[in-house]
Parts: sequence; structure tokens; C-alpha cells
Amino acid sequence: MKFSLALIAAVLPFISAATLERRAWTLPPVNGIFDYQLGGSYAPNTNVAVLTRDSSASGLAGKYNICYVNGFQTQPQDKQWWQTNHPNLLLKKANGQLFEDPDWPGEFFLDTRTAANRVALTAVMGPRYVDGCAQRGFQAIEIDNLDTFWRAPGLITMDHNIAYATLLTKYAHDKGLAVGQKNAMELGARGKNEAKFDFVVAENCQEWNECQDYMDVYGNNMISIEYNRSYFDASCKARGSKISIVLRDRLVVPKGKSGYVYDQC
Repeated sequence: MKFSLALIAAVLPFISAATLERRAWTLPPVNGIFDYQLGGSYAPNTNVAVLTRDSSASGLAGKYNICYVNGFQTQPQDKQWWQTNHPNLLLKKANGQLFEDPDWPGEFFLDTRTAANRVALTAVMGPRYVDGCAQRGFQAIEIDNLDTFWRAPGLITMDHNIAYATLLTKYAHDKGLAVGQKNAMELGARGKNEAKFDFVVAENCQEWNECQDYMDVYGNNMISIEYNRSYFDASCKARGSKISIVLRDRLVVPKGKSGYVYDQC
């Protein structure tokens, strides 16, 4: 079918700026050597192909860079900012107190329970974090703490978080970024089919006997982090030729710091 120049000229004004800005995204290389640098950036080994860094850092030229975004709860340094600017988007208990992560002091759960909140949260998280990832040389994001639905039982549900994740993945895709599901094996195929995650980043999947569950959904588009040498060795033996697997210290401290641990299959 041929279109006249006049018809094209008539249609173009109605194409949104968001559509014009949309860029294609690419997946991390399968079974690429991986480094997980959440505790601080450092020069990775030369054979590293895939690299995760915090959203406050920058990607590294020549690598596939994944940007860590704490998408379902706040960062400790942002506590006051959220309370001042968006207090109604923070989850509260029945007694009115903010729902704080018991394992990570200063991190408060985001309230994904209503459609209005989910839209508002995307309007905050997108420009504040995702845009920065796109601008600083990252090719993908991984969205952490998706599992607040089972850590805040009776308040947040899986459906709430999947609906919110769907908005975040669309926002990131429109910026040319692939999106990784972070943990939350309980989603099953819903993470890929509904939320539209492109790959998965899983912690301790060997320890919790979850690795195959993730691979049943994402195939070899998976990155695995273990924090125990024996589980790392077992995972490498079972699937090290298929997916990216690394051993890291639990605080993911930078190379050269006390406690630093790193190995890869």
C-alpha cells in the first residue's frame, strides 16, 4: 500500500512526542561474564561483559550496563524527600506508622494499592531514577523489592505490584531500556507475560532451590548472584554454561575494600 506525501504530512502532527522518542532496547548477552557493583563502582575485570551499578552511578563504555532501581521502596537517603513531597505514596500500617523494611532501616514501602497511586509513583520514579539511568549510559534497569507484597501481608498484593511494575516497564521501554525482574519467583510467568519483564536477576536461587523456576520463564536470559561459596559452586556445576552466575559478599563492597568477595563461573 502506498501513502501520499500529503497524507503523511496530515498524520504526522498527531503522532505523540513519546512515540517519536521511543527507542529499541536490547537484552543482556546470555551467559556473559557478570559483575555486581551495588556497594560502589570500580574497574571490573577485563572479561566482564555485563555490569550492574546503582542508579546514582554511571554505565561503563564497552559493557552491557544494568542500572539498579529500588522501585518498590525508598532509599535511606531519600526518606525525608518522600515524606516532604509525597507522604501519601508511602505505605502506612493500621496505626498510621510508615511501613519500614525491618532488614533495611530507613527504607519505607511504597503504596501501590490504588491505580491513582501507581500512576503517581511512576510519575515520580520514572523521571527521578529511570531517566537518569538512560542518560548515564545504561542499557537496562533491574527493579528491586518487587516482593513487598509478601512482606506486607494484608496490605499489598501481588496484583498491586504487577500492575505498578507494568507501568514502570513501559516507561523504561519507552526510554530504550530493557527491564529485569528482581527476585520474586512467586510471580511465575506473570512477570514476563503481564509486567513485561525482559530478563531476570535472582539472588540466592540455588540456596532456595528456585533457579529452574526462573529459567522455566526466562530461559537463559537470567543473571544469578549467590552469597555462599558452596551454593555458588553447585549452581556453576548445574547451569554455569547457560546463564551468568557470580559469587559476591553480602554487602557487595567495592574491590579493594575489606570483605570484598567476587568469583564467576
